[in-house]
Amino acid sequence: MSIIPALQWRYATKKMNGEKVSQDKVNSILEAARLAPTSSGLQPFEMIVITNQALKEKIKALAFNQTQLTDCSHLVIFAAWNYYDINRINYYFDYYEKERDLPKGFSDNYKNNVTKQLTSMSLEHQFEHASRQVYIALGMALTEAGALEVDSIPMEGFINHEVDKLLNLEEKGLKSVVILPIGYRDAENDWQAELKKVRKTTTDMITCID
Repeated sequence: MSIIPALQWRYATKKMNGEKVSQDKVNSILEAARLAPTSSGLQPFEMIVITNQALKEKIKALAFNQTQLTDCSHLVIFAAWNYYDINRINYYFDYYEKERDLPKGFSDNYKNNVTKQLTSMSLEHQFEHASRQVYIALGMALTEAGALEVDSIPMEGFINHEVDKLLNLEEKGLKSVVILPIGYRDAENDWQAELKKVRKTTTDMITCID
């Protein structure tokens, strides 16, 4: 089944109408993000799903008062690990071995190599690496939303450290990366709703080397 129609349908929704998205559809969008591939399978991020209107209003104030944040049905905060903590890495590989019925320690050689590689980077680069994994999951969520004809818009325009403080993310070893409002478009008031989708041509984007 091709995802191209979903990608052609979706756009970065600037105005939403406040209509609620069914929980089944929300769960499916989140599941698409959960199933996304990540480096070494570590999934170094979490998703915080917000429906509390008062909290959405507070986040809106930290995001230049963009109305999608309060007019959406659900607000998803993607937050990456602030660095690659050895305990978190060990937890993942213990879980990996348990889920696949592997002997304890089966993946130690690989785990040790991954741990050495990741923790040898500066803390800044560790967070940047974890953040890149977020965008893979974000793409999956955007695509699944489009397939379900649920509108969405990825947003980086917010004061990250203030959102982190508001949601107590630092206590969890997390930093916010991107916000994803999901809901339904207010087509009459969204200037982008009826505009043609514009992307670079295939020739401009793709180089084939035989």
